[in-house]
Amino acid sequence: MRDERRAGTTDGPAPARWSGVPGRLASAGGRLVTRIPTRWGFVLAVFVGSKLVLSLVGVLVLTAWDGVPGAPPADETMTRIQQDRISSHRWISLWFAWDSFLYDNLARLPLDRPWNDFGFPLLYPFLARPLAPLLGGHTAWALLLVANVALLFQLWFAYRLGARLLGDEDPGDGRRAVRYLLLLPTAFLFQAALTESLFVCLALAAFWYAEQRRWLVVGIVGYFLAMSRSVGFVVVIPLALVLLRQHGWRLGLRSLPRYVREGWPLLLVPAGWLTFMAFCRWQSGDWFAYQHAQEKGWGIKVQNPLGVAGSALVGDNSANRFRVWIAVAMLLVAAVGLRRRADWPYLAYTVIVVLVPLSMGPPVYKSLLRYLLAAFPVALVLARWARRPGLDPWLTAGLALLQGALFAVWLTYWTHLII
Repeated sequence: MRDERRAGTTDGPAPARWSGVPGRLASAGGRLVTRIPTRWGFVLAVFVGSKLVLSLVGVLVLTAWDGVPGAPPADETMTRIQQDRISSHRWISLWFAWDSFLYDNLARLPLDRPWNDFGFPLLYPFLARPLAPLLGGHTAWALLLVANVALLFQLWFAYRLGARLLGDEDPGDGRRAVRYLLLLPTAFLFQAALTESLFVCLALAAFWYAEQRRWLVVGIVGYFLAMSRSVGFVVVIPLALVLLRQHGWRLGLRSLPRYVREGWPLLLVPAGWLTFMAFCRWQSGDWFAYQHAQEKGWGIKVQNPLGVAGSALVGDNSANRFRVWIAVAMLLVAAVGLRRRADWPYLAYTVIVVLVPLSMGPPVYKSLLRYLLAAFPVALVLARWARRPGLDPWLTAGLALLQGALFAVWLTYWTHLII
């Protein structure tokens, strides 16, 4: 008892002196949380939550797959080796496949030597270059960081644009728009070291600022949109339709000066792709080095997209039929849900980002499910339909199951179905 009292007298004041620290820290943390705008709080929660869920599922599936004889498939063995070179942690390495390694190579190529690889636009790998030194020179990690930062801002623009386009009739409109964007069939690719999150982020930002009539910002964002993927410069068409809608769809000589005065920054959108073509000309002497690289490397040739889709639907390749039926379903959802005149710009955008990839011919089948992620208006339509009582849970469950199955395909290295 005496020892206990002595210990109490020597150590007793310490708890009194430090007991308030956790409370002060909690109070400071609470004040910090309250200062985060509601939209950003939701977006951050969804971003972190989806990251944790997909990473956990990914590691569990890969661990189970290791026990399957013949895993990974013979034609994916090199993918596994390349992933292990990037990181021994599977929750990181699972987000790299195929084009990820090509982007990594582009991010590492020295700029003071002749450039020989023109198969991909350069915005995504070039954004990773200044970040790589901060990550110990790991360009692959820098690519993953760029993709995930883009995803974070993508969700924010989806929240804002979704709430605006759905009419703000329900406080949950913006949240549903974000949720259904992440429930699109292959939305897990937004977190991968690929261009999907960057392209969709820039597309959403361009439309958001167009709806705000901030056309100079639209032009700047559209410039980088066109540099992120070849289909980006064609997005100038639906953006121009937003401008046309804002002026009552009026056409004529009297309206032309107003359109020119407000919409001239839209010229920056195709200028983005012209910049890449100029780079090709500077490095190779060929303005169309990108097109020739695609033709030589992947057998891509511009074709009638409807004919390409029809060939898959009547062909004997079940995987190709599945991919194209997903594309058809997305077009039908857009056609039904965006038939109002006010929504025509988003219908035009969806048609463009679905049909332009199909115009590349049969080689696009393998990557079609990936390219379809660009059709973000489909998520807005689903969010609008989900207002109906009882429909939201069914849509959510159905899309989650479909994405889960496709995610398992990705994880087990059968990536030819998706990328």
